[in-house]
Amino acid sequence: MSTTTIILLIILAILIILFIVNAVISVRGVNIVDENEFSENLRKVQLVDLREKEAYKHGHILGARNIPLSTFNSRAKSLRTDQPVHLYDQNGRTALRAARILKKLGHKDIYVLKSGISKWTGKINKK
Repeated sequence: MSTTTIILLIILAILIILFIVNAVISVRGVNIVDENEFSENLRKVQLVDLREKEAYKHGHILGARNIPLSTFNSRAKSLRTDQPVHLYDQNGRTALRAARILKKLGHKDIYVLKSGISKWTGKINKK
């Protein structure tokens, strides 16, 4: 192997390691939970549906308020830092981005529904 190839492989390895470390750090302090744990005490938490308005209208978990991820940066400050926040989206992926925003705002008690509403078997409010 040439010196150039070895240097490129080392740089690629470093980038991959940095990406993994960043991913681990970004979810530290966020509880990724299954439906059973997520549904405990739903009446005592701030329940946020991160999907867009149309998806929310088609069905959402009872008691959830809609704050789409597209507007979450500007509206996240309306959530209280002294109460738990439960986040969900369609499949559980984008909720982590919202959780990172909440962590930066000082929230400590953040829960994300592991597989999103797509696997939810509890009650749903359909309009």
